Amino acid sequence: MRANFINSFVTGLAVHIVGNKIADDGCVLSSACLSISKDLNKILTNYFLGSFSSDEYYQLFHDSSLNLNEVYSFVSEIFNNPDSLYSESINLAKHLYNESIYPNIKVGEFYVVYFKETTFDGEEIDVLGLFKTESKQVFLKSSVKDNNVNITKDEGVDLKKLDKGCLIFNKNKETGYIVAVIDNTNKGNQAKYWIEDFLHVKQIKDSYSSTENVMSLTKSFVTKGLSRSDEISKKEQVDLLNKSLQYFKENDSFNIDDFEKEVIANPDMVMKFRSYKEEYESTRNINIENEFMLSDSAFKKQQRSYKRTINLDKKIQITINGNSDNIEKGIDAKGTFYKIYYSNEE
Repeated sequence: MRANFINSFVTGLAVHIVGNKIADDGCVLSSACLSISKDLNKILTNYFLGSFSSDEYYQLFHDSSLNLNEVYSFVSEIFNNPDSLYSESINLAKHLYNESIYPNIKVGEFYVVYFKETTFDGEEIDVLGLFKTESKQVFLKSSVKDNNVNITKDEGVDLKKLDKGCLIFNKNKETGYIVAVIDNTNKGNQAKYWIEDFLHVKQIKDSYSSTENVMSLTKSFVTKGLSRSDEISKKEQVDLLNKSLQYFKENDSFNIDDFEKEVIANPDMVMKFRSYKEEYESTRNINIENEFMLSDSAFKKQQRSYKRTINLDKKIQITINGNSDNIEKGIDAKGTFYKIYYSNEE
């Protein structure tokens, strides 16, 4: 699944100020939608959509009934009747305020934006964007008066980085639409209020999520599962990570039997992998299928988290991105050592 925003433009825009509920900041609700110029339309379209390049998609959901998801209900009304964008933006702003109950949430502008002529998998569809700006940048503003140049300090939004955003594509309504999400300002529990509490989304089960899940499982098994009993050396651990990455890079599809045979190989370790997989799935409430197509974009994202490094003492690191046969570990009178063989030095 992939979106193309080259022809997208804004047809409706409502902006409100939403604060922190536990700080009793309140909300400032605009009295109407904004009218924007053609130039500003282009600037805002690039700002709002420019950060959405991932193939990772979610869907709105609710544990009891999808209709009980507030964002789903408000957005559905807007898609059914675009003229309701302003009234439903008020409902969305109030809902966001009610979920802003963590101490570090900042006051910021909340945008509800209607986009036309977005292409998704070759189909032209409407998109609703929800965005919040929380970070302000200091900049200098110059003006000329009586042949003098004056400089004043001001604050504004950095158009190169979107703080929080979500795009809801008017597609697959019956399963919670297709949703793309960004949160560049909060981590850990603070991030929950945008993704989990406000939007209440879950990842769509597709090749992207399946690839992401199985690569995360593999990394966790090698770095945590096998290290529980210290039955694998650091060198062997890095070796296994490299073999895993090679498998995910060179194959178009994942097959668990082939993966176990080619990558894990050791029968006892295969049994441990299967047991760890069941535990991993249960803990995270996911199900990793035994066979699926691999996603290249998910691979590129996940491979960055594979740390193939041996850390020695405090400031010595050996990074192994390929063949580890040229590395030997031993012990002599001075202590434990690694011996490295090489052909070329650069």
